[in-house]
Amino acid sequence: MDPFAEIRPYNDSEVAAVLERLLADPEFLGALTRFRFKRLSGVLPGLLRRLVGWQLRRQLKGVASVTAMQAVIEGYMDRMISDTTAGFSVSGLDQLDPGQPFLFMSNHRDIAMDPAFTNYALWSSGHNTVRIAIGDNLLTKPYVSDLMRLNKSFIVRRSVRGPRQILKAYRDLSAYIRHSLLEEQAPIWIAQREGRAKDGVDRTEPAIIKMLAMSQDKANESFSEYIGGLNIVPVTISYELDPCDEAKARELAAVASSGSYEKAEHEDVESIAKGIAGNKGQVHVAFGTPLKGDYDNADAVAAEIDRQICANYVLHGTNIYAYRALHGDDAALPQGAAAAGSCDEAEFNRRMQAIPEDQRPYALAIYANAVVSQLAAEA
Repeated sequence: MDPFAEIRPYNDSEVAAVLERLLADPEFLGALTRFRFKRLSGVLPGLLRRLVGWQLRRQLKGVASVTAMQAVIEGYMDRMISDTTAGFSVSGLDQLDPGQPFLFMSNHRDIAMDPAFTNYALWSSGHNTVRIAIGDNLLTKPYVSDLMRLNKSFIVRRSVRGPRQILKAYRDLSAYIRHSLLEEQAPIWIAQREGRAKDGVDRTEPAIIKMLAMSQDKANESFSEYIGGLNIVPVTISYELDPCDEAKARELAAVASSGSYEKAEHEDVESIAKGIAGNKGQVHVAFGTPLKGDYDNADAVAAEIDRQICANYVLHGTNIYAYRALHGDDAALPQGAAAAGSCDEAEFNRRMQAIPEDQRPYALAIYANAVVSQLAAEA
């Protein structure tokens, strides 16, 4: 019996059957066709869908393991980085032992690209790729679930209802993460919070740490020993441009004005597609150092993760342009901050002007709050 069968990623023995299911899924092939042929997909949908299916089957011929599947994904990542970024850089990874299974806890700005960029950095440097925590609220289509679980994603069951069911889901998740790290020596990626930081404020939710601690053996290890054994490494991902900034600003403005925002059906899937295909400017992934200190509680652990994520955030020119737009041209900046990047101020201003005026302050704050956080840390 596999106690984690319902939430774990697919294993090698399941890959072939899942790929056959995907290759026979017209909705999946249609989505891929629209991504590959944006303009022509509406004119020749059937013909292009068959062409994409034929190409994909040819490309996936012989793929019968998760590692082989990730080698295919690497080609897509190479193309995506070339087409949608102005450069990709990594720091801190050379200080981590490739033989150690780490729990990488990342800030969360993009649904799919945060773990994808982390994985790409690890893969390119000879480290094992991670098992990725993903909420079941994102798996609204069967092919999305299949794709995610083929790429080492495991499911966080957020849709369960009732205190007992929620508690069981958290305990199962905690046990699976510990099992992966300690028994299978498999690294993990998990976001520092549930849902993206749509306002650009990167803060760790102590509830995430409390969930991890559910598997602590309190009779034989202290809280600090347990946290140290998880090998938690904070990861900071810094995007020069956010492909979803307009959508995030619209949601933030709606919540501010009416108190709530109701997502459209499959809106998260659309955000995933926009995050993948949209211009991201320069992207930097910074790996911190493992948490090995004495921590009294989950709040103390969250504070150290926040400290590292904030300190390792690479400010781009877009962050500074937005901060000055909100706080004035003479506003003090963090030490060493410089308005550099691929997007100049005039281009950034045009981007902001295209957003409705009532939503613009929220869009600016998405970029400016990274500066606010570093100034607060310096103070």
